[in-house]
Amino acid sequence: MPAIIELSSISKHYGSVIGVEHVDLSVADGEFLTLLGPSGCGKSTLLRMIGGFEVPSTGTILLSGLDVTHLPPQKRDVNMMFQDYALFPHMTVGQNIAYGLKMKGIGKAEARRKAEAALELVGLADKIDQQPHQMSGGQKQRVALARAIVREPKVLLLDEPLSALDAKLREQMQVELKHMHDRLGITFIMVTHDQTEALVMSDRVIVMESGRIAQGGTPEELYERPLTPYVANFIGTTNFVPARITARDADETHLDVAGQPLIARFDRVPEGDHVRIGVRPEKARFLNGSVSPGNALTGKVSEHIYHGTSLRTAVTLRDGTEFYVDAMLPFGMARAETPEIGSEVRIGMEPENVFLFEGED
Repeated sequence: MPAIIELSSISKHYGSVIGVEHVDLSVADGEFLTLLGPSGCGKSTLLRMIGGFEVPSTGTILLSGLDVTHLPPQKRDVNMMFQDYALFPHMTVGQNIAYGLKMKGIGKAEARRKAEAALELVGLADKIDQQPHQMSGGQKQRVALARAIVREPKVLLLDEPLSALDAKLREQMQVELKHMHDRLGITFIMVTHDQTEALVMSDRVIVMESGRIAQGGTPEELYERPLTPYVANFIGTTNFVPARITARDADETHLDVAGQPLIARFDRVPEGDHVRIGVRPEKARFLNGSVSPGNALTGKVSEHIYHGTSLRTAVTLRDGTEFYVDAMLPFGMARAETPEIGSEVRIGMEPENVFLFEGED
């Protein structure tokens, strides 16, 4: 797909404070792109520069090939859906949606017709004459989305669009918003600190760290092949354990982990002998006594953490490092089937599920 947004060497400085630093990014037409990271990482600042609400300190922003770096928001074919929805409380739902159209000089009847069509799209056609205070959080979210799409922008910017919703409604709206994107076919760029939202909704995710891009890729690429401990730790949960490389060959890296041999089969092998391994808790399993040690670590069970559909077990390895193992709880599984606290266990893992990172700390 051709690029609809192109950022070239974009930076934003607030005096001596760096908000964004030398970001290069291309967004395909029709893509659902998510900027993911913790508070203060630069993701919202980057979104606001794309929308025209912030002016870059350096760099250029192209929209469909046109330089919009210094254009105000109303001069860009981009619309923003804000975190708090920003609905006018004294206007009806229909008036809220039609407001931007009337500011563009569109007549009252045509604006009403477009508002009705937008509400139909978000499943609220019967709410056009209601006031915002009469609506639930999820309905307000849909109204804000209808107002954002009614002007038919080339790019829709979403700043933490689901943060005001409760957990159950948030999960429902993740799927609905993704379906909406598929129906509209326009470019969505979303900011969130919620890794689940990013994985569920996005075609591509950009993980931000200290104003820079730490890694970008599909949700699967970031989860299965993180390039840094920061990315591995932010997307999902990862066990980190110091290790020493004892041998390398074309396909496998042999390690000493807490005095125990382990094999990693990872496409990136760091320089130097002292590294960290990373293993997802759900990629590890307990080995029973009849199974040969294979690729395994030994430790003692210290805690069980019940997650409803799964059970997380904390194991203290021989060097004192805590290592988590996640196991799904199938229907009827008794808690007695899990290893007892204080018992010695062996944790097995496939070599291809062992990440390798530079440094011990």
